[in-house]
Amino acid sequence: MPKEFEDKVALVTGAGSGIGLATARAFAEAGASVALADKDEESALFAADQLIEAGHKALGIECDVADEQQVAAMIERTLSNYGRLDAACNNAGIHVQLADTSEAAGEDFDRLMAINLRGVWNCMKHELRAMLRQGSGAIVNVSSQSGIAGIAGLCAYTASKHGVLGLTKSAALEYAAKGIRVNAVCPGSVLTPMVERALASHPESMNKVIQDIPLGRLGGAEEIAAAVLWLCGPAASFVIGHALVVDGGYTAR
Repeated sequence: MPKEFEDKVALVTGAGSGIGLATARAFAEAGASVALADKDEESALFAADQLIEAGHKALGIECDVADEQQVAAMIERTLSNYGRLDAACNNAGIHVQLADTSEAAGEDFDRLMAINLRGVWNCMKHELRAMLRQGSGAIVNVSSQSGIAGIAGLCAYTASKHGVLGLTKSAALEYAAKGIRVNAVCPGSVLTPMVERALASHPESMNKVIQDIPLGRLGGAEEIAAAVLWLCGPAASFVIGHALVVDGGYTAR
């Protein structure tokens, strides 16, 4: 049976680990040629090599999404290698230390906005230009459960992830009639290397996080990847400007 993304090209940012890596792997296993971008070049190249060794088509690219010139070069390299761009998952993002709003550092706010929000805008801008030339494509921006609900101690992060949903909805309206679908996925707490480190260093607070999830467990990166692929695939052909929440019920309360 043909694979869902056979002869398609997908791009994933923040693909060196966690949700990004799981998403890149899922696209590859579904038949796509995949460009894996990450600020950590070594991680991107290693992840791409693993996919190639498994028999897939993959390309590792170093890219800081906060730098628009690097983003433009990332898209150009993807197009040079594969000739088109059918799906993009804008996943790259960062956290900072918990702090109440009056105590938070301005540098942290600026860094969050540069990567989590401006980075998504940078990527969409150049992905959309590539997709417009071919008249088709699907983009999924990775927001968060913090894009749906306020989270104490994460004011700047929450603002950045709310902003991602605003970008998503506006772009979705602009390009729906041009053959390009733009949506977002909002993950809850997911077991990634970063969360594993938090579990090891702050077990009590992390256990409280898990207790607050109605499903009673952390999500898997593969579960978020599955949502991204669905939004990029033909089964979601009538889904435009949607924020798909995958959080074990956290925001349903």
